Amino acid sequence: MLPDAGSAPSIRVSAAVIRDDAGRLLLVRKSGTSAFMQPGGKPEPGETPAETLVRELGEELGVAVGLEDLRGVGVFRADAANEPGHEVVADVFEVSLGGQVPVAAAEIAELRWASHGDAGRMEIAPLAAEYFLAE
Repeated sequence: MLPDAGSAPSIRVSAAVIRDDAGRLLLVRKSGTSAFMQPGGKPEPGETPAETLVRELGEELGVAVGLEDLRGVGVFRADAANEPGHEVVADVFEVSLGGQVPVAAAEIAELRWASHGDAGRMEIAPLAAEYFLAE
């Protein structure tokens, strides 16, 4: 977690840490992009970070989670994967899907469960690679 703001313009997002029984991290790739990233997205006016994530997970993965299914991890900064010269400032939450099976929906083209070992074999957004797939 980095407390200091960088010099690049920032994009505020909410992001999920969702792991399977093997400890792999769920990553998604949005249509028209090449990097895999954590599910989540930008807030709508008036939404809290947790509310944003609940909405985004429903839209992107077709899963129904409530605020009680989220556990705050912290605020993290990393280079933006799809907006050169920008950084993401992400409110990150661990999420339990309670047995629900996520599916690619809305703007999501593909989803994958990734381990640390997969990081060298696929393009992964800096936020996930630096903080959630690191050894």
